[in-house]
Amino acid sequence: MTTIAEKYFPSLTPRQLHQFSILPDLYRGWNDKINVVSRKDIDNFGINHLLHSLAIARFITFRPGTEIIDVGTGGGLPGIPLAIMFPEVRFTLVDSIAKKIKVVEAIAAAAEITNIKTITARAENLRGKYQFITGRAVTETDQFIRLTRHLASPDSSNEKKNGWILLKGGDLDEELASSGKKGEVIPVSTWFDEPFFGTKKVVYIPF
Repeated sequence: MTTIAEKYFPSLTPRQLHQFSILPDLYRGWNDKINVVSRKDIDNFGINHLLHSLAIARFITFRPGTEIIDVGTGGGLPGIPLAIMFPEVRFTLVDSIAKKIKVVEAIAAAAEITNIKTITARAENLRGKYQFITGRAVTETDQFIRLTRHLASPDSSNEKKNGWILLKGGDLDEELASSGKKGEVIPVSTWFDEPFFGTKKVVYIPF
């Protein structure tokens, strides 16, 4: 089965193609029980959720062994698509709502994704050190940074310095200015031509 990911990532392995191809139906099935994806766009899961998550994979290619934590992962976005894309990278997916983590675990098991660890906890109660901290439309940038800065690892081994990589939408000038941090804001439309991405951004802020 073809997948939207194949359009932009032509070097995917047969295993990755299979994993990506089954995600829409897995999410649809679980969404009927536990609402982890907006019901109004579950039919556009491939673009609005899977491909959106993979914008991070266009921004950076994580090296094997990198430790990444996806805070406020909800149903596993962007963590699950990124874990498929980078099978030699270790992902920790965190949410404070246990039933959402249950969905993450079930989908990861069904798609045979083995490089994911899950935690049910609030961000401020987490422990450990990570080279990158990801989040998708979770909260204001300054608050997200404040709640997760204790997780930042100083050990850098990637093409970009360790930092936060966030998927955000809309006008971010004021929000980023209030965070007091300098970073990069890259329109997702730089990489993907679907209209959905017209207002979407990848925000990268080094630790």
